[in-house]
Amino acid sequence: MFLRNKYPELERALEIKQIIAITGLRRIGKTTALKYLFEKVETTNKLFLDLEKLENRHIFNTSRYDDIIQSLEIEGVDFDEKAYVFLDEIQLIKNIASFMKYVYDNYDVKFVVSGSSSYYMKGAFTESLAGRKRIFELWPLDFKEFLVFKGINTNLPIFDYKFTNPHFISKYNSLYREYIQFGGFPEVVLEKNRGEKLELLKDITNSYLKFDILFLSDFTNVDELYKLIKLLSARVGGKVDYTKLSNISGISRQKVKDYLLFLENTYFIKLVKPFVRNADREIALQKKLYFTDNGILNTFTNISGGAIFENAIANQLSLLGEIKYYAKRTGQEIDFIIDEQIAVEVKETPTASDYKTLQRRATSIGIDKTSLVGLNTPGNGFSNFLYGGAIY
Repeated sequence: MFLRNKYPELERALEIKQIIAITGLRRIGKTTALKYLFEKVETTNKLFLDLEKLENRHIFNTSRYDDIIQSLEIEGVDFDEKAYVFLDEIQLIKNIASFMKYVYDNYDVKFVVSGSSSYYMKGAFTESLAGRKRIFELWPLDFKEFLVFKGINTNLPIFDYKFTNPHFISKYNSLYREYIQFGGFPEVVLEKNRGEKLELLKDITNSYLKFDILFLSDFTNVDELYKLIKLLSARVGGKVDYTKLSNISGISRQKVKDYLLFLENTYFIKLVKPFVRNADREIALQKKLYFTDNGILNTFTNISGGAIFENAIANQLSLLGEIKYYAKRTGQEIDFIIDEQIAVEVKETPTASDYKTLQRRATSIGIDKTSLVGLNTPGNGFSNFLYGGAIY
């Protein structure tokens, strides 16, 4: 089993009473994380249930909590002692949150659960389990995790934001380009055949369209949503204009907004807010769009390498802090602002001119720290940039 960056934090959470809820895209590694934690619990008074199995869902198919508790006792849980109950895919059980609240308040039972999206998890947990849970979001692998899954030594240096060792670039360049193309779904990373990688990505996308959308939403026209996703994939890194998307797609403006909200809340896309000093102005300005996994993005479109690279960097940076973008009415932009402190510009082939422009624009908005992120090494010897593969 490969260790994810999130595992130490999840292990520490086993020591507290609160419910651990792991959420994220389908097939992103939630079940693996749950099984990892199950093995870490040093007691025999524990139970793991896969709720995709009908016989396990049947246990919860009653409104009588005492009946459910009795069924769990039959499965081996001793409610008179400290117990751990692991439930995989809890979105398949209606009103599971209210049952967990009852047990949490009346027994010494630690629940560790997974669900396929924040669309269900956060909504179901916010009110009924207020103060009783901690939600952990699992994302596609970052590049360091990607290397771990490849079985490569990952005692990697931490670079500053302005320079990356040339040897690091030459050593990991082909792997990073694979990462940009196929993304960070664990099973895709582990698959060696490129054709099979593409088939896995298509299968993951189809599973999302067939199961998550139909189960977690009221949307009935999957073909319509697929059409919109295709449109969005060609606009990665661009600002979201609901009216324009509505006019092109033939879908009502309100429905376009509903679709994008769903896609964001089920971890399919990421919407990046503008960087402004006035909160009211932030609400009025358009957000920028990115897909949360490059492999998924590449199954929908054939866009420029620059846009694909920027999409990868958006996801890598978002694991380091909150990202926003900056834009003036004149059209001048800064691709990303991290935690309102670091200005980041993304260029496939960075130049000294790009670096000076970034510094000037960052200074104009009161940001001192800058980073020019690149993919290709310039031929003129310019080296004052951060290689995309060094962001982890």
